[in-house]
Amino acid sequence: MTPADAQSLLLWLVPLLAATGVLAGILAGLLGVGGGIVIVPMLYYLFSYLEIDETVRMHLAVGTSLATIIVTSIRSVRAHQSRGSFDRAIFRRWTPGLVAGVLLGTWIATLSSFDILVIVFACVALAVAAQMGFGQEKEPASHGTLTGALAWPITLVIGGLSAMMGIGGGAMSVPAMSWFGVPIHRAVGTSAGFGLVIAIPGTLGFIVGGWGQPALPPGSLGYVNLIGFALIVPATILTAPVGARLAHALNPAPLRRAFALFLGITALKMLGDVSGVL
Repeated sequence: MTPADAQSLLLWLVPLLAATGVLAGILAGLLGVGGGIVIVPMLYYLFSYLEIDETVRMHLAVGTSLATIIVTSIRSVRAHQSRGSFDRAIFRRWTPGLVAGVLLGTWIATLSSFDILVIVFACVALAVAAQMGFGQEKEPASHGTLTGALAWPITLVIGGLSAMMGIGGGAMSVPAMSWFGVPIHRAVGTSAGFGLVIAIPGTLGFIVGGWGQPALPPGSLGYVNLIGFALIVPATILTAPVGARLAHALNPAPLRRAFALFLGITALKMLGDVSGVL
């Protein structure tokens, strides 16, 4: 990339990344979804619009999203700890499996093609959209124990897929903990800590995996765009409380269904991009 091309790209990159952070923060606060499930598709389409090379486009979206989750998870964990909804015992039991899954998932992701990463994200996003759109909240009923032989494969899968998708894992860990009978508020609070466990090694892995890639845009450290990180994080932190206040003023149910529809369409469009159908 020539200096002139880099300068032209920066003129568009900075305001659009800031707008991404604003929208991600509002949606996260309004709908109670993790920022990654919003940030990754937005970065994907932003990088597509800016014609960033396909070989690094999805990797860059995932790596940058994971970096933002480090900061937002710390803030979220503190908030949940103050309310007593963070379960340290569950966190300690599940962390080893999550870390192992993240290391494996990050390794696979950095070696994977653009198509593979898009397919993984889109398929899981479709499942999340279906849950948001059609799932019903029920009283938790325990189906086993949070430790032992069953917990390890669950945490490995959650960690691995989360690293490959650039999300904090709440979309998978909260339903999994609810399956084991953990009350929803404690599951949500504890999943905030899982986001930190997933994001730190995942971010480091994407930095190392993308080191020296020639097609990366300006301000990138491996597959993490530092400009995106610097703009998205403060915008998300500032606007998430706005979304939370809107959630109390509005009926969130139709908004969640609308977002589920948006996420489902986005996931299908991403699958169409790699298949050439859409």
